[in-house]
Amino acid sequence: MQKYDLVICGGGTAGVAAGYIAAKSGLKTLIVEKNIHLGGSITSALVMPAMKSNTKDINCEFYKAFIDEISLYNGQITYCDGNTGWFNPELAKIALDSLLEKVGCEVIYDAEVINAKCDKNHVHSIEICSKTLSLHIESLYFLDATGDGNFSAILKNEILENFEHRQPMTLRFHISGIDLKKFSDWLLDFDKDRNVTTCDVINGEIHLSTACTWDKDRKWALWPLFEQGIKDGIINEADASYFQLFTIPAMPGTVSLNCPRIILDKDIDPLDAVSVSRGIITARKQIWRLYCFMKAYFPGFEASYISNIADMLGIRESRRIKGKAVYTKEDLLSGKTYENPVLHADYPIDIHSYKKDSSTLQHTTVDYEVPVDILKSANYDNLFIAGRCVSTDFSAQAALRIQTSCFSMGEAVAREVKKLLG
Repeated sequence: MQKYDLVICGGGTAGVAAGYIAAKSGLKTLIVEKNIHLGGSITSALVMPAMKSNTKDINCEFYKAFIDEISLYNGQITYCDGNTGWFNPELAKIALDSLLEKVGCEVIYDAEVINAKCDKNHVHSIEICSKTLSLHIESLYFLDATGDGNFSAILKNEILENFEHRQPMTLRFHISGIDLKKFSDWLLDFDKDRNVTTCDVINGEIHLSTACTWDKDRKWALWPLFEQGIKDGIINEADASYFQLFTIPAMPGTVSLNCPRIILDKDIDPLDAVSVSRGIITARKQIWRLYCFMKAYFPGFEASYISNIADMLGIRESRRIKGKAVYTKEDLLSGKTYENPVLHADYPIDIHSYKKDSSTLQHTTVDYEVPVDILKSANYDNLFIAGRCVSTDFSAQAALRIQTSCFSMGEAVAREVKKLLG
């Protein structure tokens, strides 16, 4: 049986950060990842850019190392008010492999945890399985960084109840073959609001961003086009509920779409395979309609084509695992500080809704910090939790789920394990 200091279930944003810092600090570390690449939301779900937050450089070593590494492949830019988190999802796969190889973190791809050996409040070993192997692995400490808390569910760790409506999921996609010069010239003239639509030339490439939603919290310049598209029968109202478009580093003529927002006749439970499958099929139909809409209404899209559809849904929340403490909206808004905080942030409470004019973007008046006890399982003394399944209430999770905060959570776990092992 193979033995480790730390085994990480899930190689997404929190998992890769934990793996990198743990291995770099001398711990024998393994990441078990169900996909064939690391990065989770960055790579599989095509989620970019990483949202900017005031980290005060707390547990940001991995993030800096990742920026340095992906920059070697020309896969990162700094854009929109100094945000360094604009990554190329495909090059991130290469950069993350390279980064973890440099520090000696082992990775097993295409494998999932299917069982665990425990007694009372201690996890001793796990069984992982893939198409070609079945392994029993022993470790002193474990980290659930699966996003959905799948490892904790196997362990029957306590799950925090959800009393709120689910947030809608997204299936992102890319469109290529765009004349970005033609599109950007038209867009900047069409939308004069630089808080919504921006454009710059970076490293000789045009970069831009724009957005439009069906919410009436502001006057969206693109909304009349969406209304016309609905009248013309090219898209429907649900397709127009949320629309965001960005360019991508090292992908000339390509844009990434943070949409469609998947809306069915009721909330989709991200843990129910049947309703999720209905959502995915619906989303791919939406993608085709949105593509046809852009090709018809956006100058520069005449010769464009769909070049990529994410192979993972953008899930904002599902399970939240109970830790030794539960971080709440009140904790976040109070600006409470801690002696050794997991992270420092100012990202708002960002709750998406299926309904028109019902989304929440609540900015905080002060920055907030997070205590390490929310990363420690309530039921097992050698299990940690990091990422969007962390121990919070619904509203606090809506602020902490961003990539930069997930990086910091994973890094904090690695440092905590190192401290415990001496």
